Amino acid sequence: MASSPGNPKSENNDIESKPNHVEETEENNNIDYSQRAQWLRAALLGANDGLVSITSLMLGVGAVNEDIKTMLLAGFAGLIAGACSMGIGEFVSVYTQLDIIVAQMKRENIIRNTIDEDEKLLPNPFQAAIASAIAFSFGATVPLLGAALVREYKIRLVVVVVLASLALFVFGGVGAMLGKTSMKWSCFRVVVGGWIAMAITFGFTKLVGYSSL
Repeated sequence: MASSPGNPKSENNDIESKPNHVEETEENNNIDYSQRAQWLRAALLGANDGLVSITSLMLGVGAVNEDIKTMLLAGFAGLIAGACSMGIGEFVSVYTQLDIIVAQMKRENIIRNTIDEDEKLLPNPFQAAIASAIAFSFGATVPLLGAALVREYKIRLVVVVVLASLALFVFGGVGAMLGKTSMKWSCFRVVVGGWIAMAITFGFTKLVGYSSL
C-alpha cells in the first residue's frame, strides 16, 4: 500500500535521505579543482599546442608548396620534434617549480610530516611531461589525418583549417568542463587564438614565397 502524505513512515524516509543528499552535495562542492590543474594544464596545453603548431606549420608549407607529400612530411617531423620538446620542456619547468616549492616549505620551517601530507598537492614533473607529450601528439594528428585524406590542394587547406577549428572548439569545451569555467569564453579564446596563429603563419610564409627569398 502506498504511504499517505501524512504517513510518519514516509516522513522518516525523507528525513533519512536528506543527510545523504546533503553529504553528496557538500562533497561535490568541496572538490579541489586546483589539483586537476597539475595535469589538466599540461594536457590541454600540449593538445592545443600540437594542433595549432602542426596545423600552422602545414599551412605555412602549403602556402609555398602544393605537394601533399611535402606537407605531410613537414607535419610528421613537427609532431615528433614538438612532442619531444613539449615533454622535456614540461619536465624541466615543473621539476624546477617543484624544487622551488619544497625549498620554500623548508625555509618556512615546515616539518617533514606536513610535507608528506601535502605531497599529493605538489606538482608532478613526470605526470606533466607524459601528459604534455601524449596530448601534443594527439592534437597534431588532427591536421595530418585531414591532409592525408584530400589530394586537391585548395580543398586540402580548407579541410585542415576546418578540422583544426572543430578540434580547438572541443579542446576549449573540455577544458571548461573539467575546470568548471565558462564554456563560451573558453571555446572562444581557444578557437580565435588558433585562427590567429594559423593566419600569421600562412600569411608570412606566403609573403616570403612571393619575395623569392
